[in-house]
Amino acid sequence: MKFNFIKNRKVLTVAFAAVLASCANERSPVTGWAYNDPDNGGFEKVPYEEQETGPGLVLIEGGTYTMGRTEQDVTYEWNNVPRRVTVSSFYMDETEVSNFSYLEYLWWTSRVFGPTFPDIYYKALPDTLVWREKLAYNEPYVEYYLRHPAYRDYPVVGVNWLQANDFCAWRTDRVNEFILIREGLLEHVPNPSDQDYFSTEAYLSGKWQGQLKQKLPSFDEQNPERDVRMEDGIFLPKYRLPTEAEWEYAAYGLIGNTIGERITDRRIYPWNGHGVRNSDEKYIGQINANFVRGNGDMMGTAGFLNDNADVTAPVYSYWPNDYGLYNMAGNVSEWVMDVYRPTTLQDADEFRPFRGNVFVTQIKDSTDNTIATNIDGPVYNKFKHKVNPPTIHGVSGETTEVEDSTTTIVTNDPQGYKNATVDGKSDIPGRVKWREVSNAVSSDNLDERRNYKTADYISYLDGDVNSSIYYAAGEDAYSDKADKMMYEYAKTSLINDKSRVYKGGSWRDRAYWLNPGTRRFLDQRQTAAWLGFRCAMTRVGSPVGLGK
Repeated sequence: MKFNFIKNRKVLTVAFAAVLASCANERSPVTGWAYNDPDNGGFEKVPYEEQETGPGLVLIEGGTYTMGRTEQDVTYEWNNVPRRVTVSSFYMDETEVSNFSYLEYLWWTSRVFGPTFPDIYYKALPDTLVWREKLAYNEPYVEYYLRHPAYRDYPVVGVNWLQANDFCAWRTDRVNEFILIREGLLEHVPNPSDQDYFSTEAYLSGKWQGQLKQKLPSFDEQNPERDVRMEDGIFLPKYRLPTEAEWEYAAYGLIGNTIGERITDRRIYPWNGHGVRNSDEKYIGQINANFVRGNGDMMGTAGFLNDNADVTAPVYSYWPNDYGLYNMAGNVSEWVMDVYRPTTLQDADEFRPFRGNVFVTQIKDSTDNTIATNIDGPVYNKFKHKVNPPTIHGVSGETTEVEDSTTTIVTNDPQGYKNATVDGKSDIPGRVKWREVSNAVSSDNLDERRNYKTADYISYLDGDVNSSIYYAAGEDAYSDKADKMMYEYAKTSLINDKSRVYKGGSWRDRAYWLNPGTRRFLDQRQTAAWLGFRCAMTRVGSPVGLGK
């Protein structure tokens, strides 16, 4: 729960000034000067309790656990060697993102960007053609699964890793916009445009083009009013995909098997025991997740369907784990943030392990040294962008080219999908521009840093030149380290810097993949009918809440 600045919006200024004044007698323990005193320049200390829980999220209390393999390695890939790590507390969606939630995102994107930048809407569309199989009749799912109300509570599929990140960015802005409106600071605009929609990053950088209902009072006599700052604790951190370590930790839900600091039973699945059926006397024998039980058995026998789902199931199906998370095994596999490398679990840091760091910084305008934002929209340079014909044109199986002055749109090819991003930051009008930190920019001070010396650490210790081996002929096979990379994409490997990890089993998988420790990967531009996602959020402050 966060401090609520106001109950009656009409008295915002008086109420905020009153609560700040309540801290007026508090003084700095290092200087003795009083906080919230106009005579001292007005340095403020705002009242704050703790981070507000964002919509749809539950708190995952962090801790240490053994990440990696708990079952035998039937694939013999040795890519999930067990290792003890620590994960900080964070928030995660209670369920996978549903079709209806994603339709809300598409509706907003079409309403705001459709008239001027329709390509932004097109690139957000899921690829519903992922349901097609060469020797199966799945056309009903192609036409109905995303948009028919019968499936609105089912997990969205056909969304690639880039689209999932765009959804997270949109969700961050909409939640923080709602908070400002709730606090009486922002005027509700029913029909925002691409010029004035709310962007959290643009607002904090002073480049947002919209208008506030009113500002916060300030104790600085030279500036009696001010915008909301990060120091106020009003804005929530960004929604994002969970890291692989976070997802796996949350899936096991070992908080339910902990007595003191002792974990009494390590789990193979998100529930106790070695089987996939419920052991509770009330529900004994019922399937705990949606998966393939055996050859050709997707849901069981009529009259007693074992998991009651032929493909996916509603996001609130089955039993939640001990964190209250649904479908952390079965239903759909889920994207996570990490770039895939086989040895990540051996190489990554023992605290908050993650592979995929590309350090970026905000771009500043050359004219006034302020933060730069995108004003012209995505630059596609006539690339072929793929959209779904049943969604756009209403005709199943039709391939249609739509061309305007800037963009050629061709349907039905997720392999050719291109997303206008720079270092994972969407190139969308009104968004803050980002760039990689660089040795060529003196202000980045990389030469003076000890903890990192470059921007991109994706291939660090597994895939960069120093970790690669040139397999030469002869006796000196290991003496010649050339520039041959360890992973030659499309030649000897499918691994590259765009290979993203996805976790968990799906409705198309056998029980083995229900183990949260298993790892698989897919190109970030690809999609599947068995692959979805859920969002996470960083927990700031106390790991357990209320300063405990």
